[in-house]
Amino acid sequence: MEKRYDVIIVGTGAAGLFCALRLPRDKKILCISKDALDGSDSFLAQGGICMLRNDADYDSYFEDTMRAGHYENRKESVEIMIKSSQKIIDDLVGYGVEFDTKDGHYLFTREGAHSNNRILFHSDVTGREITGKLLARAKERENISLMEYTTMVDWVCHDNVCYGIVVCDKDGKTTAIQSDVTVLACGGLGGVYPHSTNYRHISGDALALALYHNVKLENCDYVQIHPTTLFTRRNERSFLISESVRGEGAVLRDKNGERFTDELQPRDVLTKAILAKMKEQDTEFVWLDFSPVPKEEILNHFPNIYKHCLEAGYDPLKTWVPVVPAQHYFMGGIYVDKDSKTTMEQLYAVGETSCNGVHGRNRLASNSLLESLVFAKRAARDIAERKSFKVAEKFEDLINMDGYEDLPSIMENYHAMVVQEIRKERQMREKKEAM
Repeated sequence: MEKRYDVIIVGTGAAGLFCALRLPRDKKILCISKDALDGSDSFLAQGGICMLRNDADYDSYFEDTMRAGHYENRKESVEIMIKSSQKIIDDLVGYGVEFDTKDGHYLFTREGAHSNNRILFHSDVTGREITGKLLARAKERENISLMEYTTMVDWVCHDNVCYGIVVCDKDGKTTAIQSDVTVLACGGLGGVYPHSTNYRHISGDALALALYHNVKLENCDYVQIHPTTLFTRRNERSFLISESVRGEGAVLRDKNGERFTDELQPRDVLTKAILAKMKEQDTEFVWLDFSPVPKEEILNHFPNIYKHCLEAGYDPLKTWVPVVPAQHYFMGGIYVDKDSKTTMEQLYAVGETSCNGVHGRNRLASNSLLESLVFAKRAARDIAERKSFKVAEKFEDLINMDGYEDLPSIMENYHAMVVQEIRKERQMREKKEAM
């Protein structure tokens, strides 16, 4: 492992890879992944990615995003995201990403809380299509090094300037790596929840380090629960049943077979309705009825969901499917400005790790991939335009490598810090709102 790079990117999901690809080719870049290179939540995204259809769609798209976020969104960030969306899709197509089309035109679907069909998709594996193609392009770049099963355990920083990171490889060896810039693209925090659609290893490590090094966080209690995941009693990652299924007509039914709510409400509102019904009827789940969706639509648009349901013993073409809410997405994170800069110099954050204010209190469906790519691109541009960087005079003296021998204990402590911060923020907000 080399000890010096121009840019270190922590994470190989859509945000991290897109940032790497948008950086100049003369930059020496290292991308690390805590798990396998394809072990990011970006690969799991089913529904799609939003795109502004035309100028006439702007006001409704803006309002949909703001309404879903309870008007706590940063308006400037929302505007930047929406106005950048068409160019982002062009970038993705340039990297080989394919979206479903008919007669040479994009097909658009709709999800909850959207007033228009503005979501591009690739079957029901849009995240895999986008992130897989970005990973393939990154592997082709000679200036990008990709390292899997490599865990970030600390930042090398002094006087609020980041000079690199400390990593631990799969053999337990720790190394300090120097860089001009560090970009945090390490996902959300689902791993600290017992039931989550996230991979278990994605557990908010960057948030814990931000707390430790006094980097500003924002809205750490804004955690989104997805209304519909496949019910199981096994202790494993919850399988998400995309909102697109409800967007195409599927309905929710209680234990008596009665439809009990509007399926296209914002996720937090729908989740409350489902949990209330489960409590009222003392059930562990509610039913998702696919029957209003045409058979061809289920088989062609949702083949992966159909396959998973079959494997669990439920044929959506013949029977209802049991669903339950589970932790899904983190709207808070490390505070960043419109160029994805944190409050620590030479440290950026993109994707679910960051909080640029786009999502407000609750994320609008299929805004996550778009937001990640828009602000990853802005980070890359800001880094590329910077003329000089601060360099540590004695990099080795900034860190004590003997303090990282017990990695499991370090990770356990990080997880505890994140959980404690979420609880603290939630309690503070509840007291404030009660007043």
